Amino acid sequence: MTDQNTGGHVPVLLGRVLELLAPALTGPSPVVVDANLGLGGHAEAILAAHPNVHLIGIDRDPFAIEHSTARLAPYAARTTIVRAVSSELEEVLADSGHPVIDGALFDLGVSSPQLDEADRGFAYSYDAPLDMRMDRDQELTAADVVNTYAPRDLARVLRDFGEERFAARIAERVAKERAIEPITSTKRLADLVREAIPAATRRTGGNPAKRTFQALRIEVNAELAALDAALPASLDALAVGGRVVVLSYHSLEDRLTKQVLAARTRETGPPGLPVPLEAHQPRFRHLTRGAELPDDDELARNPRAASARLRAAERIRQG
Repeated sequence: MTDQNTGGHVPVLLGRVLELLAPALTGPSPVVVDANLGLGGHAEAILAAHPNVHLIGIDRDPFAIEHSTARLAPYAARTTIVRAVSSELEEVLADSGHPVIDGALFDLGVSSPQLDEADRGFAYSYDAPLDMRMDRDQELTAADVVNTYAPRDLARVLRDFGEERFAARIAERVAKERAIEPITSTKRLADLVREAIPAATRRTGGNPAKRTFQALRIEVNAELAALDAALPASLDALAVGGRVVVLSYHSLEDRLTKQVLAARTRETGPPGLPVPLEAHQPRFRHLTRGAELPDDDELARNPRAASARLRAAERIRQG
């Protein structure tokens, strides 16, 4: 779905998301939470496809809230839009009067406007202030991380959140340069990363700053911590027959999603019992075999879907 008001934004794997959620939205007044509302593309399609759905949209970015509110105005009577971090999902549902839901969607990662607006500092392809805050009212910026974290802590961030094998070399180079002058621009940081990485590695695998920028973005916005709180909260809130769909864009998000869903879809009783105990039966079942990837048609429509991984699950019993 492309529209002129969204700068050509196409929601990732929209058809598959709708297909997976649809069986859970057949009741008289189903409720869906979109935990990463963004530009509202998925939300608009869900509301259009299901005239009885009430949608609760959550986003921390004021631009996203403003844009999606305008986009979803035709459905205003059936939407609740809240500026919050997804980790506050349980409180948002309680405050909205919908503690039990029928569907949940997590479209993780960075939204199109955050990437496309140079002054947000998310992209190494623009020279911009080193910011990377999804919520620009928060204090911590990428510049703060780069210029104030001890080298060992900076290396840990790059290694843990960027899976950067040259994390220590990059952190040492950054520490040396920031002692001369603070590092405040995306271009300078990207140049320093390139210089710190061995020449042979720079010739392969795309821009060498990619992993460093990912790591800083995750650290600044506590993205994995938010997902680690929000995804279990959404599963707890699902009614029987309710479904969750997660779109992740890097291995750390997908791994965490896989772990959370695996814990809910396995039997928890002691092994070897002749009759499985009801209390230890799985409460959820997988709806996908592993992580689903975008096909060629999806990639032709939306090149930004290239790194997407989709997982989904359904609640099959209470408890």
